[in-house]
Amino acid sequence: MGDTVDLTGDGGVLKTIVRQAKADALGPSESIPLVDVHYEGTLAETGEVFDTTHEDNTIFTFEVGSGSVIKAWDVALKSMKVGEIARITCKPEYAYGSAGSPPDIPPDATLIFEVELVACKPRKGSISNASDERARLDELKKQREAAAAVKEEEKKKREEAKAAAAARVQAKLDAKKGKGKGKGK
Repeated sequence: MGDTVDLTGDGGVLKTIVRQAKADALGPSESIPLVDVHYEGTLAETGEVFDTTHEDNTIFTFEVGSGSVIKAWDVALKSMKVGEIARITCKPEYAYGSAGSPPDIPPDATLIFEVELVACKPRKGSISNASDERARLDELKKQREAAAAVKEEEKKKREEAKAAAAARVQAKLDAKKGKGKGKGK
């Protein structure tokens, strides 16, 4: 969908937007650094999936910029908005590199992650009063509703495309049935 953007300037972290977020969507910031994401990680060389949250529909939560994830994620998630899905290509020095690579991932591997930013939220204990908490919860609700609306719209488009394809197939079948009738029969 989108153009590929070099987020690090050295080709180490490339981002391509697969699905845009709504214009008014929030992204991680100093006040809301915790993010919830869905993702699937593949090895660029083979396309083999090595990690995913899609199989068990889990959410992965982490704090952007804290160093708790690979460098590429800290870089890429800062540029995303809730509801956005992006393909993040990570060179080894921004992924696991030679140290700390999981056993099933070669240390020199380029990784590709498809990441959906599901929500942003503040650190625990950073809410100062009940009205701030209510505003935060209202914003989270809006974010989830927006993401659900986008998914519903995509589902509707897929169903419409299926129906159109089925109609075309049926029209071809009907046209074949009509051939040969009325000529000496």
